[in-house]
Amino acid sequence: MIQRTPTLVEARNLDNPEPSWQVLLRDAVTDPELLLQKLGLDPLRWLRGAREGHRLFPVRVPLPYLERMRHGDPDDPLLRQVLPLAEENEDRGGYVSDPLQEASATLRTGLIRKYQSRALLMVTGQCAINCRYCFRRHFPYQEHRLSPAQRAEVIDTLAAAPEINEIIFSGGDPLVASDRLLARWAGALAELPNIRRLRMHTRLPVVIPQRVDELLLAWLEATPLQKVMVLHINHPNEIDGAVRKACDRLRGAGVTLLNQSVVLRGVNDSADTLAQLSESLFEAGVMPYYLHAFDPVAGAHHFDTGDDQARALVRQLLARLPGFLVPRLVRELPGEASKTPLLI
Repeated sequence: MIQRTPTLVEARNLDNPEPSWQVLLRDAVTDPELLLQKLGLDPLRWLRGAREGHRLFPVRVPLPYLERMRHGDPDDPLLRQVLPLAEENEDRGGYVSDPLQEASATLRTGLIRKYQSRALLMVTGQCAINCRYCFRRHFPYQEHRLSPAQRAEVIDTLAAAPEINEIIFSGGDPLVASDRLLARWAGALAELPNIRRLRMHTRLPVVIPQRVDELLLAWLEATPLQKVMVLHINHPNEIDGAVRKACDRLRGAGVTLLNQSVVLRGVNDSADTLAQLSESLFEAGVMPYYLHAFDPVAGAHHFDTGDDQARALVRQLLARLPGFLVPRLVRELPGEASKTPLLI
């Protein structure tokens, strides 16, 4: 029997059956019509609003995340986080482009300092997924791109501020950046005697779990800095086997895993959902950390539940869960010395 020679694509799949995270990032859905088509949703009902919202803030959904959505269900809680709606075009009083007033907290290009002992480094302006409720959906990332010379200036600025002991990699999503760049930043920071901790805020291990690869783990294991990764997971359906595997690998590299969520109308505004989220996080080795009250960003008012409902949800969680599984309900208020707990 003559054996057929595999095609180039088949041969590549035999050598590496799983696409790299870079390929998955590149192939993310960026067209609202294609997003509706892949999920079997009626374009006559949803496409006009999706296109209107897309013009304000582009659609970006990686396939590994999209595959966890329920086909044909416009109320799927993962879909609601990424599907543009006509409501985004409504101008609502009190919802602004910079709700946390980060422009006034900028130390220099790419470096934001809101609190005394830590500073936020804008590693990249790119994200793997565009969440419709994002408080930085209007952020001027182009003004924070760092040249090699500006990176050196950031290090000099941090060296001159001995009270800063923690750097937060942010963006965008810092894990969109190459491991070569991230390792270079980690190495430079580790040489500063005042820097003890490196924190990363990211959605990538959730939306593209393949991002947790050998190169990422290698520089994480190598850095002498204490490592904390804060994932952004809002619903238990976001946690599947691939995400749990990614979390296992990160913990194996010495990374402490925390989670922060945002209270979002139509996504997780029920005690049942939030309780299951905390349980699922803990099973994956991730500690619930913060539950953020909604930041009043322009274009996302339809996600806002109001603080009273958020408080009520946490009261229910306290009655149902052990204390260590109840995230702290907080609001970030511009100019305050820390996140502000919302007393319940």
